[in-house]
Amino acid sequence: MSEHITIYTDGACRGNPGKGGYGIVLMWGGRKKELSAGYRLTTNNRMELLAVIMALKELKRNDLPIIIYSDSKYIVDAVEKGWLTKWIATDFKGGKKNADLWKQFYQLSQKFRIQFQWVKGHASNPFNNRCDELATAAADGNDLSIDHTFEEENHHS
Repeated sequence: MSEHITIYTDGACRGNPGKGGYGIVLMWGGRKKELSAGYRLTTNNRMELLAVIMALKELKRNDLPIIIYSDSKYIVDAVEKGWLTKWIATDFKGGKKNADLWKQFYQLSQKFRIQFQWVKGHASNPFNNRCDELATAAADGNDLSIDHTFEEENHHS
C-alpha cells in the first residue's frame, strides 16, 4: 500500500473568463480515479482551485499525507508561501479574488496533511497531461454547470 495519496489537478478555460473545466487524477494503493466537470462561465484560476477542492472532497480518509501536483503557480505559491494564511487572517482585504473557493479549500485542508508540488504544464508528466485532457474536454462539453458565485459577482445570468 502506498503511504500517501497522490492527487493531480488541472483547470482549463476557453477564454478567461469563459467556459471552463477541471480534471483530477487521484491515486492510492494501486487504484486510480479520474474526475472532471465543466462550467459555462468561470476563470482558469477558479477551475484550478475547484479541482483541488473537489479532489479533497472525494477522499474517504484523512490519516495519510497527501501530495497534490498542480501546474498552477497561483495555487502552489498561495499555499506553500503562506499567502493564503495572510488572506484568511485579513479576511481577503484588498479585493483578493476567489475568496469563496479559498475559504472552502482552507476549511477542507484543515482535516488533511497536504503538500503541494508544482509541475510544469503541458510537459512530459502523463498524469498532469491527463488532467489537462479531462479539464479541456469538460470545458468543451455540453452539460455545463453554473459557477454561481462568479456569475453573481460579475453580473452574468
